[in-house]
Amino acid sequence: MHLERIIKILEIAGQHNEVTVSDICKESGLPKPTVYRLVQDLASAGLLEPVSKGIFTIGARLKRIVFNDQSDKALLELISPVLKKAALSYGATFFLSRLREQSVEIIHVETPDNGVSYLHPGLGKRPLHACSCSKVVAAFSPEVLVEKYLKGRLKAYTEFTITRFTDLSAEMDTIRERGYAECVEELERGMCSVASPLGHSEFGRTLALGATGSARVFNNSFREKLGKQLVHLGNELSAEFGWNESTDQPNRKINEKVAHSK
Repeated sequence: MHLERIIKILEIAGQHNEVTVSDICKESGLPKPTVYRLVQDLASAGLLEPVSKGIFTIGARLKRIVFNDQSDKALLELISPVLKKAALSYGATFFLSRLREQSVEIIHVETPDNGVSYLHPGLGKRPLHACSCSKVVAAFSPEVLVEKYLKGRLKAYTEFTITRFTDLSAEMDTIRERGYAECVEELERGMCSVASPLGHSEFGRTLALGATGSARVFNNSFREKLGKQLVHLGNELSAEFGWNESTDQPNRKINEKVAHSK
């Protein structure tokens, strides 16, 4: 069965740190063209991951499926008070997003509730190319940003929306360099947002802390200030959860993954 072949390949990859197509053929007895095709499909889906040319390891998406035991409730017990404090401090709406399959969803929102006006982003899925939380997750989780999956999905919501994959890829490089993403009237006129990953662990990169407000308030200097603060908050929360791992030059490592997956 097709499924049995996939399972066999994943089992072999899981038993070794790194494998090649030849290694899998030798252990599975499957023909090389079949293994090559299935490995490419698994890599595109994020279940396998290229570490160098022709060499693969278990992918981040499969690791999340197996090891992710962080429910929304458990996350929010720690994160929602932090978001509420930030909302009161900045007089803006703060939110938490997470990756589910190939989509990013806003799962919790905290508002200022202190008499200031604010914009509410709502809950639910966000387009990968037109929202700061989606873009920052995609930038730090390269398996999400696969061109063939986004074909026909780069819808123009405003005249500022990115609609070409090459332009989106270039913005991903910028996001990885500075550590946070921006959305400047790309999803809705007059509305801006900023978002940062929740640290640089495998799981933390699938979560995003964000803030949103009017274009008048969220000007260039305010977005830069807020973006840096969100990066700091994300790293602090990651440490609280015990997700910290070796993150020497984490953005360089992500860029290498992107290069290998192209």
